[in-house]
Amino acid sequence: MAVRRRFEDLDARRVELQGGGGQDKVRRQHDQGKLTARERLALLFDDESFVEFGLWVKHRCEDLAGKEFPADGVVTGKGEVAGRSVFAFSQDFTVGGGAVGERHAAKIVEMLATALKCGVPVVGFNDGGGARIQEGVNALSAYGKIFYHNTLISGVVPQISVIAGPCAGGAAYSPALTDFVIMVERTAHMFIAGPEVIRAATGEVISEEDLGGARAHAAVAGNTHFTAADDEDAVQIVKSLLSYLPQNNMESPPERPFDGVVVDDDSLDWVIPEDHRQAYDVRDVIARLVDGGEFLEVQRDFAANLVVGFARLGGLAVGVVANQPLVMAGALDINAADKGSRFIRTCNIYNIPLITLVDVPGFLPGIAQEHGGIIRHGAKMLFAYSAATVPKLTVIMRKAYGGAFLAMCSKDVGAETVLAWPTAEIAVMGPEGAARVLYRKEVKEAADPTALLQEKIAEYRRQHANPYRAAEALHLDDIIRPSWTRRLLIERLGLLRTKRDLRPQKKHGNIPL
Repeated sequence: MAVRRRFEDLDARRVELQGGGGQDKVRRQHDQGKLTARERLALLFDDESFVEFGLWVKHRCEDLAGKEFPADGVVTGKGEVAGRSVFAFSQDFTVGGGAVGERHAAKIVEMLATALKCGVPVVGFNDGGGARIQEGVNALSAYGKIFYHNTLISGVVPQISVIAGPCAGGAAYSPALTDFVIMVERTAHMFIAGPEVIRAATGEVISEEDLGGARAHAAVAGNTHFTAADDEDAVQIVKSLLSYLPQNNMESPPERPFDGVVVDDDSLDWVIPEDHRQAYDVRDVIARLVDGGEFLEVQRDFAANLVVGFARLGGLAVGVVANQPLVMAGALDINAADKGSRFIRTCNIYNIPLITLVDVPGFLPGIAQEHGGIIRHGAKMLFAYSAATVPKLTVIMRKAYGGAFLAMCSKDVGAETVLAWPTAEIAVMGPEGAARVLYRKEVKEAADPTALLQEKIAEYRRQHANPYRAAEALHLDDIIRPSWTRRLLIERLGLLRTKRDLRPQKKHGNIPL
């Protein structure tokens, strides 16, 4: 009894601080469909594994004298997710609206710096009203320190951001500097300038949801990688992502047990339609190739003509990049190039091999694409693949034309293995376009121009647009039945596990941003 009394003051203080803004504000948070800062962390971490840092921190702003902000509006600490160490912060909207002040930021910065020293991933739950206005330039300086440390640890340990509430103004730039952004539908909004500011400045009228809601960022702006139905769903996405990522850039991704048994899937032999112009869903191919059909697609709603995401082959984590014939025939455009390049570089940072599935008619033609910088954006794909030192395996399923053949990881830009299906068409351009250029005069002067053009198209396809010419010149390693693909990819991944790729010493290459 005496021992209990001895520590009752300490215990009472801890309980009060851990209560955040109080029960009324907690209820308001729940009424909005949101969890509290501590509830989010409790969902993320294994039971009894979370250790909090900085519970006792107080602000020192004179304009806020007499106002108590428990834990200064942010919970920081370390715990375990599926037995692996993870650092996390969670902004507490019940305390001062989760706004960032000097010491609020100092807690996040100290946690980021410690994560760097320990080589441990970081998860951040963003739910705050931006900079703490009363702290003036000190609040801006605080943001600068967070941005600096986001950048410092970038490429060393994984950083995952969850936008679970408001994230406006400068606050939006910290998530933008991290590896993955998950946004909760309806309750989360992110923008630099809100609807009222935009209306006053430009006269444009738009709702908060249409401007900065999860769907807008996922499908239009491309700023987020995943949308979540609610906070619980967001936490599950975080856990799925972490299961594919290593603790840091010096480690390999986690593996799953694999019994070594691979049964060829004959249905793959018929996935490519006989009609060269007919579309199919490349996700069906991915599901047949990867372990258990499990595929965590990244940026599903943005630039849907390119599919990227994480899967496993033979128990090993891999990144998949695939053209999507269902959308724009799988052509590469500005947004697809940006999406693919970013994903390729993320996989390279974290030692995740790349599997590229090719069915690309070329770069998307058009004035808007040219004036929008398709040359610069397309070059990012070439740069990203060329710079990547992880194992790179490519499968050409059907079309692989022109510069897009190279941009989808040919041997010339570093693929260790390039396999082709018999349906592959590899050429400078498609047979239709090539025949029109090569035989323009003959077709024009022919008695039956249409018949001659079709004859020349068939001739070009037979002589050039097939995988055999490419294989003869060592641009391909093998031409295979589609049903063999999974087995051969697993075999070659095993061979490439010890790959070493030495590059010239430099600070970094100059990617065409």
